[in-house]
Formats: sequence, C-alpha cells, structure tokens
Amino acid sequence: MAKKKVTTKEEVVEEITIPVLETVSYKKIPEVAKKPTWEIKARNYALTNNDSPLSKSIRTSGVFYFDEEVGYERELRVTKNQRTPFVDEFKGTVMPESVIFRHGILHVPKEKQILQKILSVYHPHKGRLFYEVDEVEIAITHLDALEVELEAMNVAANLDIDMAEAVMRTEIGSKVSEMSSKELKRDLLLYAKRNPYLLLELVNDDNIHLRNVGIKATELSIIKLSSDNRAFLWGSNDRKLMTVPFDEHPYSALASWFKTDEGMEVLNSIEKRLN
Repeated sequence: MAKKKVTTKEEVVEEITIPVLETVSYKKIPEVAKKPTWEIKARNYALTNNDSPLSKSIRTSGVFYFDEEVGYERELRVTKNQRTPFVDEFKGTVMPESVIFRHGILHVPKEKQILQKILSVYHPHKGRLFYEVDEVEIAITHLDALEVELEAMNVAANLDIDMAEAVMRTEIGSKVSEMSSKELKRDLLLYAKRNPYLLLELVNDDNIHLRNVGIKATELSIIKLSSDNRAFLWGSNDRKLMTVPFDEHPYSALASWFKTDEGMEVLNSIEKRLN
C-alpha cells in the first residue's frame, strides 16, 4: 500500500499597519459661574435688636429699590393680586396688603413668593428694621453650643477632686470647704451645664489650682493674709512670705509667686501639710 505524502504548510501572517492618529488639542471651555437660584420654601423674618412688640407693621408702599439692570429706582408695593413687586409692572386693579410682625416674628408661606422677594431682596429696611431668619445658621450655632456644653460636662465629670474644688471655689467661695465630694461633683456638673465656656477656661487656667492651694492654706491657718491684704505670712510665726503688688488680687499674686524658686519651696511645704 502506497504511503500518502504529507506536506506542511507554513502559516502566513499578514502584517497589519495601524495608522498613527494625530493628537488634537482642545481648548478648555471656561465654566460659567451659575447664579444662585432662589429656593421656593417658607421663610421666617424677625425684627432686629430682639424687638418683640405685640404687633408692628412695616411700610408696604412708597418704598423704592434701585434696579441696576435698568439704572433707576423702582417703587415697590405689597399686594394680594399682582405677580410682580414693582409698581411699573402692575396690571389691572391693585389690592394692597399689610405686613404685620406678631411678637417680633413674621412667617411667610412658600406660596407668597412676591412678598418673600420684597422682604428678602428688595425692601430698603431689610437688615435694619428686620431680617430673614437663617434656620441653617441657627442650627449650626445651636450645634456648636451643644458640643461645647458636652465637652464641658465630660471635663467636669472626669475632673479630680482638688481641681473640682478649685473651680467651684471661684463660684461659691469658702463654702466649698464644707461640701462633700458628691455635692461638689453635682454642683460642678450643673456649673458646666450653665457656664460651659467659663468652666473650660477655668480648667485651662494654670493659676486656678495654685490659687485654691493658697486659699485652703489660709483657711487652715497654715499661712495668713495681713489685715490690709498687702502681705502673706506664715501662720506659725508671722514670718512674711511675700508682698502683694499694688492693684493685684492677693491670691492671684500668691499663685504667681508660687511659681518662683522661693515660692515653690513654700508651695511644697504647704501641700505636704494639706495632705
């Protein structure tokens, strides 16, 4: 039987040439600043200076707004039936409307867009006699106050007893020495809630602890303040420790003196006796 001859065919790969595209540069089109859009919503207005009379009317006619687009003043009027605040655009019968603040507040529903624009944009007394209440800004301010109050409460809750006593002594004086630790903590937390900014300021005052040490030492007769408030003396032998500078609070001066080399030695001795 004759053998079949096998022939191998070489694969032919067709070479493909890819054309090179030219790079085209495009000029960036400048972005056009978008004008702020007027939001349709209910708005509240309040009289300035926290004024809150039973009722107060504002002028709703005979007031003018300078329109820069046309280059002259245009009269404004609040009406019930017109679709524009400008008198020169009125059509047909005009039905005037009063604007009355009750207890210093005026609520304008979202349906009264013309009145809102008069009060928020055009009225010449805007910002002087009344203003639009910014609910977002009020919320931010309220949130900031709550965060500070929370911080002060946390600081007060974790304050050691000596520092708590020092802070409360600025509020109630020597009465703090008669309070139990529970009473002190309670009053400190209440103080933090009422005066959060002041409490944080007192806690961060370097001299507040030193003032408290000086006051406690005086109450226990470890040291004493002269009758003229001009000098501090050792309670045991009346040896003068320091002179209070003129026009300076005695215990503030003592706190500053405790930071000197001589004062630090006295402070160490006082703290040992207090403990």
